[in-house]
Amino acid sequence: MPSAAPLSSAPEVLAENSSEELVAEHTGARATVGEVVPAPEEAPAQRPVLLVVADSLAYFGPKGGLPADDPRIWPNLVGAELDWDVELVGRIGWTCRDAYWALIGDPRVWAAVPKAGAVVFAVGGMDTLPSPLPTALRELIRYVRPPGLRRIVRSTYNWLQPKLSKLGRPVALPPKVSVDYLEQSREALGQLRPDLPFVAVLPSVHNCEAYGRVHSGRPRAVRALQAWSQRSKVPLVDLGEAVRENIFSGDANPDGIHWGWAGHTAVANAMVKTLQEVR
Repeated sequence: MPSAAPLSSAPEVLAENSSEELVAEHTGARATVGEVVPAPEEAPAQRPVLLVVADSLAYFGPKGGLPADDPRIWPNLVGAELDWDVELVGRIGWTCRDAYWALIGDPRVWAAVPKAGAVVFAVGGMDTLPSPLPTALRELIRYVRPPGLRRIVRSTYNWLQPKLSKLGRPVALPPKVSVDYLEQSREALGQLRPDLPFVAVLPSVHNCEAYGRVHSGRPRAVRALQAWSQRSKVPLVDLGEAVRENIFSGDANPDGIHWGWAGHTAVANAMVKTLQEVR
């Protein structure tokens, strides 16, 4: 192994290399004597991310589903007001159980949590809808083969669902189970980011013929969610209060369950107010 240069040679090395040349050697810049080498530019500060895990109410408008970056849907209205980026993770029909599965299984959520300024679980409305036919049956219809049989099964389901929904029960997910999944989500996020604000919602309202215009499961869910909110200190945004006028005004989606633009704006205003109080 070659021996290190003696300390006495250090002045000679410095004498052979000007300070500008040494800077150039270490930074890769080609500087000349008397030229000022600019300092490296600082990376721009990263904007917080609003992570929204939701059902289709977050991205459906008066005429149907919309892409996640549509500026008119409430998550993006909130992001624009707070000057945050938005990560929307959702799917039609999601319950609190599906939101928890997304939290533990979706790599987009894992990537967003470290950068999140707040997490909103905008689910729970589907949980409260009458589901006299098992939810698993509805989810499995898409897998029925051959296609002709699948169409028959789907038509039969769609014919029975509104008629049996008038019974009002059972609901898609009992309130106790919904709250349990929300609490598991809160605990999981708390382990990763104890300082991370977590917001949930009270169910929306509907005027949907597919569910027999029945929503008798909502009051029980509201009571369970409010009790959990008091225990966990997780604030709730009341979607029903925000969109009730819009849903029954004729300006909402004709399906009677998704909102018009006034509904999205009202929810965004309520969500911004809550987030400003907890962040």
